[in-house]
Amino acid sequence: MEGLNIQRAITEAKQNDQRAFAFLYDTFWDYLYGYLLKNTQNDQLAEELALKSLARAFDKIDTYNPDFEFKTWLISISKNLQIDHFRKENKESQLHTTSMENNEYKTIVDENPSPEDLLITNQNLKELLRKIRELKPTYAKVLRLRYFEELSYKEICVQTDLPISTVKVTLLRAKKLLAQKINENGYQS
Repeated sequence: MEGLNIQRAITEAKQNDQRAFAFLYDTFWDYLYGYLLKNTQNDQLAEELALKSLARAFDKIDTYNPDFEFKTWLISISKNLQIDHFRKENKESQLHTTSMENNEYKTIVDENPSPEDLLITNQNLKELLRKIRELKPTYAKVLRLRYFEELSYKEICVQTDLPISTVKVTLLRAKKLLAQKINENGYQS
């Protein structure tokens, strides 16, 4: 029965149905993340690659061939992204060595809460902001840009330098993690 649900979700996703994308995300996240964690031995890298893999799959869903399992297609996408990541990492490592020799340093962005966040007096909002800040910086940033600054997906793409599909999947993941944090502790009134 689940195979039928997956195929139906893929068909609906091809018609840009956001619920179908969410279903596919929920269905395959744990499997894909576990696979990548086993390969990379790095939870942050595994999460980043899983997000990128799902974003790429959702972006290219029209090219999916139903003769193959969707799970297998996702794994092949993630393998390609792993290869790209490690190639880029090796190249950056070589460039970083050269840059350090030339005394060139990169600036680190400060992602601490803004003064406006600190001035908010509503207890529930303070608690929500605290929970958002507990998330990884990437998740906190997309939530802040989407819901507090009310930016469109395209504007978030410009701010984060990420493709729109990655922004959508990252936002979906951030909302899911935030909901888990809220449900764990609840709000204090």
